[in-house]
Amino acid sequence: MSQQEEPEDETGAPDDAVEELRQKRAEAELGGGEARIESQHEKGKMTARERIDFLVDDGTFNEVDPFVEHRSTNFGMEEKRFAGDAVVTGYGEVDGRKVFLFAHDFTVLGGSVGEVVADKICKVMDRAIENGVPVIGLNDSGGARIQEGVDSLVGFAKIFERNTKASGLIPQISAIMGPCAGGATYSPALTDFTFMVQDTSHMFITGPDVIETVTGEQVSKEELGGAGSHSTKSGVAHFSYPSEEEALENIRRLLSYLPANNMEDPPRVKPWDDPDREIPGVTDIVPSAPRKPYDMTKVIDAIVDEDSFFEVHGNWARNVVVGFSRMDGQSVGVVANQPRVSAGTLDIDAAEKAARFVRFCDSFNIPIVTLVDVPGFMPGTDQEHNGIIRRGAKLIYAYAEATVPLLSVVVRKAYGGAYIVMSSKFLGSDVNYAWPGSEMAVLGPRGAVNILYRNEIAEADDPDAKRQELMDEFRDEFANPYGPAKRGYLDDVIEPKETRKRLIQDLDLLQRKREDTPPKDHGNIPL
Repeated sequence: MSQQEEPEDETGAPDDAVEELRQKRAEAELGGGEARIESQHEKGKMTARERIDFLVDDGTFNEVDPFVEHRSTNFGMEEKRFAGDAVVTGYGEVDGRKVFLFAHDFTVLGGSVGEVVADKICKVMDRAIENGVPVIGLNDSGGARIQEGVDSLVGFAKIFERNTKASGLIPQISAIMGPCAGGATYSPALTDFTFMVQDTSHMFITGPDVIETVTGEQVSKEELGGAGSHSTKSGVAHFSYPSEEEALENIRRLLSYLPANNMEDPPRVKPWDDPDREIPGVTDIVPSAPRKPYDMTKVIDAIVDEDSFFEVHGNWARNVVVGFSRMDGQSVGVVANQPRVSAGTLDIDAAEKAARFVRFCDSFNIPIVTLVDVPGFMPGTDQEHNGIIRRGAKLIYAYAEATVPLLSVVVRKAYGGAYIVMSSKFLGSDVNYAWPGSEMAVLGPRGAVNILYRNEIAEADDPDAKRQELMDEFRDEFANPYGPAKRGYLDDVIEPKETRKRLIQDLDLLQRKREDTPPKDHGNIPL
């Protein structure tokens, strides 16, 4: 080696150059510095890199654009440059399957979104779309970077455009790990699923201070836009967990049910539950009395593979249940009425919740199993004035346009328009079953006889006894599964204990389902 040559390490690069690279990487990994990292920890929050490390498989994260810096010189910003700016982006693996990620770094300028931050996010979203890989956003941001003016707003517009482009092509998952306010809220809203962390995450268009200034109303951040509010009242959040760790763990669980993109089938795992298992105990869950409440999730748990049901939107619009599960190891979506909440009636929120879930499953080739026990749509002026007709039509539209396998079981009753909506045969359902003793009619027996035999009941010596007699006659003649079965509206009336076995056999057959529809840009769902 000549005197002019510098020693090289095994990569072929000069030792001092390699050391410089390592130093720069170490500086980048510190984000806004030790003090800000400690402040993040004191709030019970992880840093952006800690969240990514927790979420992805060990050693699989590859960072993209770690040395990019913002270019702003306004308001002293030239002195506030950090490698990577306020977001960490890249790709890794979850259970051996590729994902793209971005995580706002709150230690750098409050995680604010400027031109460079937006460009970094857009780059990984573009690559996720190109490669057919899910994208996960870990949001912890003060919002638009005021110092960059309209450039920051343009950045948000670019992100929203990618969200829309990716919709239906790849799964998009958002986790709110801190503040998310103003225009920043619309990116998570455009994604498929939103996770929130109790006490430390907040979402709102306008904060409490602005609301008090404009309206005089006083409200806390938590009440206005906390995980509790959005998971129970607004439906903005699909999941709410006490800690970041639990939220991240359940993102991993959610991904296990989803395909990487719309061209793939959902992942199928090695079955651990007998596909021919009978479920005789299921009849003990469902009361024969049509108005008596019970917990439909127990029926779901009995039918699907053991411990596989993963409920979505579990705290919002609880009169309908939706979620992912497995049947003989195959990923399926489940939609079911919940008789223990508002008698399982369909209202505005329940219809929108179920419609959104059905459309997601249809986008990503996930078969849908519907369990029906519905007395009708929720009556009332509030429902009518707030658009139950238009908004209930969304669920009709979702089922009618779906091309994935659709299987339905009437567990106890299906009345009126709600019978039609809940995956009935002529909305396109492939397989329709009912249990013995179930009731299907325009109205339930009580409502029907009160209309049909109003005078006869009023003139009877004992109106209550006469009403009951007529209800029994109506139930025997009209409100039973055999009339619809005779007409071909049901494929079979089955014993409850056979439900799991029959559905798994049908799912196996329907894997081969192919459906051609007329070409069009898109339909006009009644939004």
